[in-house]
Amino acid sequence: MVFDINKSIEILQRTPLILESLLQGISKEWVENNEGENTWSAYDIVGHLIHGEKTDWIPRAKVILSKAENKTFDPFDRFAQMNKDQERTIEELLKEFKEIRSKNIEELKSFQINETKLSKKGIHPELGEVNLKELLSTWVVHDLGHISQISRVMAKQFKSEVGPWSAYLGILKK
Repeated sequence: MVFDINKSIEILQRTPLILESLLQGISKEWVENNEGENTWSAYDIVGHLIHGEKTDWIPRAKVILSKAENKTFDPFDRFAQMNKDQERTIEELLKEFKEIRSKNIEELKSFQINETKLSKKGIHPELGEVNLKELLSTWVVHDLGHISQISRVMAKQFKSEVGPWSAYLGILKK
């Protein structure tokens, strides 16, 4: 499949709904447990997604599409959610994520993305020159990766409980 803004939006719009369906109203252990030291829980991942909505995807797209000479992105703190208020419920995080994602999709649509805009470039502080198509494609894959990560973290909560079936459960081997 080649990049298509409408197909990308199909995924970006669904991510909050998927996470809400998966995480809302379930036991704290499902949400708060992780895979061990230096790993993230579902709670941490949703916090990370919120931080990305505020400081990564749309702000960087705006830099690329701007008329500014300096197209260097601000660095992104991938661990910023660890320094945020950890007392909020998962329901509060899911609500915030859903609201900010909805606003960001509307803003993305307002950019009226076309082939010319997709080829515009910005400068990532670590990766160097990137274009808008790469940024937006990464946003979609980033969402899918974290949906997969949340599923894996949750599945591993029963890793020692499945007995011999673990041989058939690839999600437990990653």
